[in-house]
Amino acid sequence: MTILDWLVSHYDWQAGLVFLLLLIAMTWIVKYFVFKVPALERERLKNMALWKEKRKLEKYPPVMRATQKTGMRCNVVFVFFLSPFLLTLEAQPLWEILLDLVVVLMVYDFMYYLTHRFVFHGQGAFRKIHAVHHQARDPSYIDAHYVHPLETLVGLLLFLGTFPLVGFWLGPLHSVSAALAFLVFTQLNQINHCKIELPYFPFKTLSWIAARHAAHHENMHKGNYATITLLYDKLFGTYC
Repeated sequence: MTILDWLVSHYDWQAGLVFLLLLIAMTWIVKYFVFKVPALERERLKNMALWKEKRKLEKYPPVMRATQKTGMRCNVVFVFFLSPFLLTLEAQPLWEILLDLVVVLMVYDFMYYLTHRFVFHGQGAFRKIHAVHHQARDPSYIDAHYVHPLETLVGLLLFLGTFPLVGFWLGPLHSVSAALAFLVFTQLNQINHCKIELPYFPFKTLSWIAARHAAHHENMHKGNYATITLLYDKLFGTYC
């Protein structure tokens, strides 16, 4: 079988379309219902107020526009040109869908941990690029988007590259697994930059996530290099 034959046999535009529609729907549903909780709505309003204040600073708008364009282009290429070759709508048991979700996130997080620790916090040019994001010593929601576009490109390539990597290993991923992985990836990368002060059940975990990432922003020499979980920081002794 030639590469062209393989690509044609694995092309499923319906799976790519379902993935896109699921991602849009799940993102909207999560945000709509989450902010119906009064405590979370108060935290959202607090972060939005900080957003408005920081946007007035001259440095924020150009960096945010550049990184948002980079992110949009990467996502468009993945959704419309790559996802039909990587995803499937074939029936799978729930446990397999959830297992694929976990595998995608943990494989990505391992690659990101290594990149963040040894490349972004290394001694080369990428350290200076990453320093743009670390200008925020006391991050809030807006700082999730204040990232050098080259760093955004590297991070997205790591995440999007996880799909073919896991797909070739475990077989085509279900559209539901992919949509859930995207949802967790995007939301956690925003949550860990938010100001969240809800140190009580059931929101204590959100406060802990934000606090650990804030500790990383305080000093570039500190640990907490992973982004989905802090498992790899604990395994490799960089948790703080």
